[in-house]
Amino acid sequence: MQNTSDEYATPSPVDSEVTFGTRTAAAPLPWRVRILTAILAALLPVAAVADDGLDLRELEFRHGISFFNDLKYPPDYTHLEYLNPDAPKGGMLVLSTGNSFDSFAPLGPVGTNDPGGSTYRDENLITRSGDEVVAFYTRLADGIALANDRLTLVFRIQPEARWRDGEPVTSKDVVFTFEGRMRDLSWGPFLDFIDSVEAIDHRHVALHLNAPLQDRHLTMIEFVRILPEHYWRDGDPAAVTMVPPLSSGPYTVSAFKPRRYVEYRRDPDYWGRDIPVNKGRYNFDTIRIEVYRDAITAREAFRKGLIDIWTESDARYWHGAFDTPALRMGWVKKIRRNAGNLVGVGQLIVLNARRDKFSDRRVRQALSLAVDFAWQNRALYYGDRQRAHSYWNDPLLTATGLPGGDELNLLDPYRDQLPAELFERPFRFAEGASGEQYRANLEQARELLVQAGWRIVDGVLVNAAGDAFEITFLSQNAADARVLLPYFQRLKPLGIRGAIDRVSGSSEWAKRLREFDFDAKLSADGYRIMPTYMLKTRFHSDGARNWEGIRNPVLDDLIDRVRGAHTMSEVIAAYRAIDRVLLWGYYSIPLSTRERPRTVHWDKFGRPAFEPRYAPAFPDGWWYEPKRAARIRLGDPSARAGRR
Repeated sequence: MQNTSDEYATPSPVDSEVTFGTRTAAAPLPWRVRILTAILAALLPVAAVADDGLDLRELEFRHGISFFNDLKYPPDYTHLEYLNPDAPKGGMLVLSTGNSFDSFAPLGPVGTNDPGGSTYRDENLITRSGDEVVAFYTRLADGIALANDRLTLVFRIQPEARWRDGEPVTSKDVVFTFEGRMRDLSWGPFLDFIDSVEAIDHRHVALHLNAPLQDRHLTMIEFVRILPEHYWRDGDPAAVTMVPPLSSGPYTVSAFKPRRYVEYRRDPDYWGRDIPVNKGRYNFDTIRIEVYRDAITAREAFRKGLIDIWTESDARYWHGAFDTPALRMGWVKKIRRNAGNLVGVGQLIVLNARRDKFSDRRVRQALSLAVDFAWQNRALYYGDRQRAHSYWNDPLLTATGLPGGDELNLLDPYRDQLPAELFERPFRFAEGASGEQYRANLEQARELLVQAGWRIVDGVLVNAAGDAFEITFLSQNAADARVLLPYFQRLKPLGIRGAIDRVSGSSEWAKRLREFDFDAKLSADGYRIMPTYMLKTRFHSDGARNWEGIRNPVLDDLIDRVRGAHTMSEVIAAYRAIDRVLLWGYYSIPLSTRERPRTVHWDKFGRPAFEPRYAPAFPDGWWYEPKRAARIRLGDPSARAGRR
């Protein structure tokens, strides 16, 4: 039942009964009862054999799983090193979001449900370690086991795990959740490695796979937040609702106003507050997320102290908008954070080779030579950006130097299908740091276009049929023009005319992408390391998001190889080989690497001693410090942030 009030506050957890719409959730059980129930659950006899004959007594349950290295943390670890297990609890954190939520449906479309739901209300079976390349530790589960054939993955549920109504989290909840996700049109393709999900007994659940377990499978499993089957049994978790649903996570919804804000209150009786992966997390008593539909308004809200943290994506504002008296007085801090486990390209030009004019590699290379990245970086980004010379831009995965060792062994059988240069010299995009270098780049571009059958007639580049070369960029963002218009000026000496086709509606945008109805587009590629789960959909000939229209059997084979790799050396070699083939194919024009996030925050928080490389605990590893906060006087006119 949808709440009819414009504003809503949920009852306090100390009340004897919490009512959300037509459902009633009992208050948490007393701690003695919870402990006794957990002990009894642990002692209950279990069915030792799964449907496929797998005997649980023959499995080795572990506290985590790592694909390519040993787990860093031993079974008796107490906390993750990059968290502060003694962090104090208390205070309030105010964040912002650009997504205007209008539902608490856990399976609703992305961008319509509450912005902190998956982080603060809900929980997953496993969670990724922030200081290991690919390692996962148990959370809702307390044990994970893999069959010898790697086709069955078994999770053992924590005996203490509880929904907020006091009911235990069971294997039925896991089956219900995964089966629902597998039926979902948007989620299904990412879980297509699962044949079936089986509740072996109350605590044990098996994922039966159709291919041996790989790291990409664990990445997708981590994304799945478990839902209570008994709560949703007669409901639809995808249907719009303004009733905060039953959950098991560290926070509950305490207040909200649709499309304005949502507030979460820390549950002091949260069952998982002391498990090792959570020690030092979830330190704020209250987390409030305000909706600001545009960045200009959000920046102004930060400067007024209405939100506590803002991550700035535009270098122009980073270099001016926050240089205020509050910054000089030490009340505001500017920091650069680790990018976490994201690899990829921060900005790139996608060329759709389904269009005949882009089907020739020499044409695509010529278009890359016309990019004046040195000017773009200096004029638009204060020199902050770095040119991307890789599709991964990660030390482990990036192709460097000449191919050798395992990478060469992978590429050598395809030598006659690959450009000779791939084996003869390292790849780098021409950057044109000086005017003379850039003029040389344009001259080389002209030669390549002539070789591909194009010539300039009366200042216009035409082919043998007399068709003019025009390139139209599909765009949904007005800011794209800052990058594209200068690029069009660089294309003019080559006789190429550029234009922007701006679409306003999200439905038209989605339709054009789905049908690959565009010449080119400005884009970004970000993947969690290892990005195996996106390789096929992004770069394979049959990939649904193969925007470039790549049809390369060598890439297809290499993608299949990396998806079947079992050792770190095999994975690294395959990724480097894929990177090298993509680069020498000039399928896209990578412009800049992914940047370390630029963050400003009011200085009233404590932070862990260091930030891990792969999954920083931001901001759930921070904590409130009253003494720091007391220094800040938002009403002081001398410290008010100015406007730019």
